[in-house]
Amino acid sequence: MSIDFSIDPIGHPITQKARFKIKDAKCHLRPRGKDKTRDSSKQSLMGKLCICCHVTYVNLKCDSSKKKRRGRKSPSKEVSHIIAEFELEVKRDEVSDSCNADCVRKRMEQKLQAAIKTLRKSINKQQFYIQFSGIEYEVAQKPAKGTDNQEACSTGQVLQDGKCVTCGAGTYYNGETNHCAPCLPGTYQDIEGQLSCEPCPSNDGMGILGARNLSQCGGHCPPGHYSADGFKPCKPCPLGTYQPDLGRTLCFPCGGGLITKYESAVSFQDCETKVHCSPGHFYNASTHRCIRCPIGTYQPEFGQNFCITCPGNTSTDFDGSTNVTHCKNQHCGGELGDYTGYIESPNYPGDYPAHVECIWNINPPQKRRILIVVPEIFLPIEDECGDVLVMRKSASPTSITTYETCQTYERPIAFTSRSRKLWIQFKSNEGNSGKGFQVPYVTYDEDYQQLIEDIVRDGRLYASENHQEILKDKKLIKALFDVLAHPQNYFKYTAQESKEMFPRSFIKLLRSKVSRFLRPYK
Repeated sequence: MSIDFSIDPIGHPITQKARFKIKDAKCHLRPRGKDKTRDSSKQSLMGKLCICCHVTYVNLKCDSSKKKRRGRKSPSKEVSHIIAEFELEVKRDEVSDSCNADCVRKRMEQKLQAAIKTLRKSINKQQFYIQFSGIEYEVAQKPAKGTDNQEACSTGQVLQDGKCVTCGAGTYYNGETNHCAPCLPGTYQDIEGQLSCEPCPSNDGMGILGARNLSQCGGHCPPGHYSADGFKPCKPCPLGTYQPDLGRTLCFPCGGGLITKYESAVSFQDCETKVHCSPGHFYNASTHRCIRCPIGTYQPEFGQNFCITCPGNTSTDFDGSTNVTHCKNQHCGGELGDYTGYIESPNYPGDYPAHVECIWNINPPQKRRILIVVPEIFLPIEDECGDVLVMRKSASPTSITTYETCQTYERPIAFTSRSRKLWIQFKSNEGNSGKGFQVPYVTYDEDYQQLIEDIVRDGRLYASENHQEILKDKKLIKALFDVLAHPQNYFKYTAQESKEMFPRSFIKLLRSKVSRFLRPYK
């Protein structure tokens, strides 16, 4: 057992922490049977402590763990600890001429030590109980057995369908009925497995049955009102202030010497400003002017004095934004080299941001080439090629170019890279924006170069709408790329699965080309 003291001047409570150890047992609280008579040898935690002084606070924590004994066949040893924290008040009337304040405090500490020492012995002998909310609980080394020889549940749990279920938030364990009971109106419980409910700050008994948190307590101050704890009784926000939320402890000043039209104002819009700001702006109470929301923020409402920050890593293209949809993800680019992957415009499938430049590098493993599918791409044509996607061997403008576009194409296309590596760049200007693109790629064994090129250059691959849909379907493209990247994975797909996934014409096209490639002279 370890004991820590913190010595405070008289008039302040003595705080003390004690740690009890229980060997070869799991800490298990269970209600004492109603038919049991109290054993005079058993010690009550509260009863024993109250002999010495006035206990104002007790907090108990219990945890169990298994400690492996030496030897392979030795069973694990259960070790449990009870950590108790106490606060005690020393009675002033005990101070006398023969024993001053320090003397009284020292006596109380000695009595407390003696009480805890006795409790420690009681725990070791299983002669210990706790009284809480009118119910007495034993610290039992072996949990009680039910009539059906099933182990009884821990405190805070009830038996349902042969399983122990913890009483949920909004309820408490009723030791008299052995059931989970809902918290009564005016109380709440936000933790599972508790023995009582906490009283709501407001004592008017309002709130719902089974309140799970403070917000369900009821009795909150409504918008336009406040109190010291946010609960009734409440005061109206005075002139020149407002409060838009429920259950608050203060009101916000309009600022700049502005007053409200009335008491109990609920919004800055109730402040009598000198100008009325439109969405995308906020009112500056110092200058009494409307200021455009800075980049990275927006404001959808009239007459507000703040702007809302864009969520996450998003930002806006310009100042004065009026909607959260104007917030765009700016992240893009990177080094790629896996067997399969994809590149996509930033903020996809939303419109890409202005003034962005993305650079990707695809560097496949040795003896592998790159196949790219562009299912569709949306770049506005009004900008005279202000937004461009280009794929070439390197960053040099004179290097071999595989693909370049500044327009919208809704018809898919597949092609092989003209170089083993690919440098890909996407740039946008300050003009119009669009949905952009998501372009998958796969690397394949260079021995199949002739076969892959024969397939992607065949017009029949794009002539049928069914074939076009395959190149736009992410699930089908993934399956197709899986086989191209790892041909042995072809055997994962049964003939029936292939027929269900791909149209017959597509399978026929591929089969004829694969057969010709593998058996060119037959």
